[in-house]
Amino acid sequence: MTLLRLDGVSVRFGDRAVVDAVDLEVAEHEIVCVLGPSGSGKSTLLRVVAGLQPVSAGRVLLGDADQAAVPVHRRGVGLMFQDHQLFPHRDVGGNVAFGLRMRGASGGSSAARVEELLELVGLPGAGRRAVASLSGGEQQRVALARALAPSPRLLMLDEPLGQLDRGLRERLVVELRSLFSRLGTTVLAVTHDQGEAFALADRVVVMRDGRIAQAGTPLEVWQRPASEFVARFLGFENVVPATVSGGAAATPWGKVPVPAGAPEGERRLLIRPVGVRLEAAGTDGLSCEVASRTFRGTHVALLLRPGAGPVLEAECSLAGAPAVGDRVRVSFTPSEVVVLPDGP
Repeated sequence: MTLLRLDGVSVRFGDRAVVDAVDLEVAEHEIVCVLGPSGSGKSTLLRVVAGLQPVSAGRVLLGDADQAAVPVHRRGVGLMFQDHQLFPHRDVGGNVAFGLRMRGASGGSSAARVEELLELVGLPGAGRRAVASLSGGEQQRVALARALAPSPRLLMLDEPLGQLDRGLRERLVVELRSLFSRLGTTVLAVTHDQGEAFALADRVVVMRDGRIAQAGTPLEVWQRPASEFVARFLGFENVVPATVSGGAAATPWGKVPVPAGAPEGERRLLIRPVGVRLEAAGTDGLSCEVASRTFRGTHVALLLRPGAGPVLEAECSLAGAPAVGDRVRVSFTPSEVVVLPDGP
């Protein structure tokens, strides 16, 4: 069942459309992450749903009810900001209980709910601690507990892990997904970090210039970017013009095999780095010089300079990775080649 529906929502500041005719649905218990570069309109979209930003056109519906005349505090949504916005003069328990008191909860039920939530977010017994004594990750957990306290029908997260270091972000995003799944929470989150979005979301929405550029499961978006913009935003750089015909594409790197059924004609072609395969010495393939190599933990990222055409990004295993300056030959794996749809 659809919990949230945006119907042709636009937000204009003067002549500029920050959000431009967006249609979006979020089902109950679904986690949707809106992803995009700075200025793409993702945070404005969140503010529209919360009631903090009026729309220039379109409708916001929660449970089929139009929210146009519903004030922020009556929408039944929770909002968690990047900078936590905890109250420094209240202890942890006071911060978590704030929303409950605003809704008239009794002291006894409020205290029990606070303890339950602190246990849930991994901070049991922390109710009397001062906010200033908490680490960044702990403050993030308190902010989450405060947002969850009134049992919102929709929880919205604005760059929820943006101020944390990478290791802590990677650990917390796994914990958040597990927590939301256990609670059955419906979540709408915005972030610029694709790794964070892909790890957290059931569905990813990529925005560009106020519009939705692509929506789908993380796997769908990763495997089949809808445009060159989406491909490059996801970090893929092996994108070139190509002429596709008869199961292959003529590219600046020579003939590249494409998946069966790929559309033909003048196209743009994406080759994922994992699809650039290093061949054994003495075999056929595109000759390249290794321009750089970077250790990435589970693999080595290579930048290869062919005799013609742009540089190629490739990946290889740690064992036997070529050195900078080595000559290698490469071929291409068809399943890792994407013929991009028309359009930028």
